[in-house]
Amino acid sequence: MLDGKVPGGPIESKWNRHIGEMSLVNPANRRKYNVIVVGTGLAGASAAATLGEQGYNVKAFTILDSPRRSHSIAAQGGINAAKNYKNDGDSVHRLFYDTIKGGDYRAREGNVHRLAEVSVNIIDQCVAQGVPFAREYGGLLDTRSFGGAQVARTFYARGQTGQQLLIGAYQSLMRQVDAGSVELHARQEMLDLVLVGGRARGIITRNLVTGELERHMADAVLLCTGGYGNVYYLSTNAGNTNVSAAWRCARRGAYFANPSFAQVHPTCIPETGDYQAKLTLMSESLRNDGRVWVPKKAGDERSPDQIPDAERDYYLERRYPSFGNLVPRDVASRNAKFVCDEGRGVGATGRAVYLDFRDAITRLGQETVAEKYGNLFDMYHHISNEDPYSVPMKIYPAVHYTMGGLWVDYHLQSNIEGLFVLGEANFSDHGANRLGASALMQGLADGYFVVPYTLANYLANTQLGDLSTDAEEFKSAEDVTEKRIRTLLSVDGNKTVQDFHRELGRTMWENVGMARNREGLTQALKDVQGLREEYHQNVKVVGRADNFNKALEFGLRVADYMEFAEVSVRDALAREESCGCHFREEYQTKDGECLRNDEEFSHVSAWEFTGADKEPVMHKEDLTFDFAEVKQRSYK
Repeated sequence: MLDGKVPGGPIESKWNRHIGEMSLVNPANRRKYNVIVVGTGLAGASAAATLGEQGYNVKAFTILDSPRRSHSIAAQGGINAAKNYKNDGDSVHRLFYDTIKGGDYRAREGNVHRLAEVSVNIIDQCVAQGVPFAREYGGLLDTRSFGGAQVARTFYARGQTGQQLLIGAYQSLMRQVDAGSVELHARQEMLDLVLVGGRARGIITRNLVTGELERHMADAVLLCTGGYGNVYYLSTNAGNTNVSAAWRCARRGAYFANPSFAQVHPTCIPETGDYQAKLTLMSESLRNDGRVWVPKKAGDERSPDQIPDAERDYYLERRYPSFGNLVPRDVASRNAKFVCDEGRGVGATGRAVYLDFRDAITRLGQETVAEKYGNLFDMYHHISNEDPYSVPMKIYPAVHYTMGGLWVDYHLQSNIEGLFVLGEANFSDHGANRLGASALMQGLADGYFVVPYTLANYLANTQLGDLSTDAEEFKSAEDVTEKRIRTLLSVDGNKTVQDFHRELGRTMWENVGMARNREGLTQALKDVQGLREEYHQNVKVVGRADNFNKALEFGLRVADYMEFAEVSVRDALAREESCGCHFREEYQTKDGECLRNDEEFSHVSAWEFTGADKEPVMHKEDLTFDFAEVKQRSYK
């Protein structure tokens, strides 16, 4: 059994009391410590900027040419915070409970309450940085609603919230780069974790421009590299988003928790052809004013303007009158799949539903709707060549966020000492389904307000000793990485990396996607194992290792996806219940809702990698709920 190391006492005072109990590093001593931050999205940029400001020597790594291109910019809709500016009944406890409930009671209670507590500080921090949040006429910050909540707690900057928050964190980061406390390494990819005496003490990276392998030493490593959604090939993630850094840590002994928990977002532009490499997310904020519907009659091919209201099924409003179109993402996604499976889907493929703004435009006027969502409408118009002001959007669910990640304790430290994991790369806060507008909240909470305390506590209580990158552990890790690259380039098979990735994604989506069952998962396990074996015998990766080589970049990442996918399928097989986005068809209520099994599965499944051809070992962390009432989720 794993110990999350959550401090005791009343939940509302755990974190503040624990801050006073943790050890500190004297400001004059901080310059003696070196810290590596991998990833420069919201979690990584905020952590690097804060630690640099505090006086640590920080090295920040990104696979991109600039931190401003990190995928955090894609979180368009907003960021949650329990400020209760609308005076509509919000509170820290309500945000905590909505998050626990939204995750279907599969998240750690202590971490979630801390997230709700520090959310109020995030908004003040970002306003001070100049983030241009939307404001009401009187000048106060405006908020709107998101799925899974009955209050308006989501702060936003039109449909560019992630981008504006990232610019704020980026400015803070670059200020520290200019001051010399942060050393920024762009176009560098982490390919291995270096352990010395069982502790994380450095990384091996590949310079993506020159191909050179480099060794970097530190006293602690912070992993802030996002999620694994691209294992499904088609997702809303940027093409560069990958699981390699986290998976390389898993191969070194870090436990990977809940790897089958992948969120399906209901508001995406549908797939149109095999040529696509990714899907486009339309912000959940659109469901504030857009109404979701399909024709009542199967096979109705009339244009939407020819279908009167009496022949439309506003199915979310019908099934969930309390929340309507703002049910959580997993509920909205499953229901979209259900109506399409009934033959009532729309569009050329029949795998889409309408998101209609007719009533909002009539009520508010097109100018007001454009002020709130104009850039999102423009994006949809450019992609679909349809004007959403006059024609309903077509949307369908797609893989978006991942709730699983490396296992961490209350301090955000993995089971490997010295390896801290922040943001989407860890598992801790969202359970089986993330509420909308909570990703930005977690990334900034971890980077600005949690890890500066917990890292200091680790450094103050750990005897690390001097170390050089000439140490045998660094040489060994570099040799392993060099051999991986050389072996992959030598295969010279007949299928491209993309061929394999597309095939893997199809298997994962069809069998480990919105709906799963034992038969499909059992077949998926065989298919993934066979695909992994074929990959290393028949993949063709062109080019050389000692220069710029995108084929090699993606080849290494897809090799990691092959191993990770197998663990993901095993996790889905082991969890014989339905919870959140993890819908097992064998376990559902008579109304088609998720049927949890709290007696047997109220735990975190943390998997230990034991070898590419060996079964991983599952470790468990029991989840206890002393302050949130555990019950069947209902949004009706």
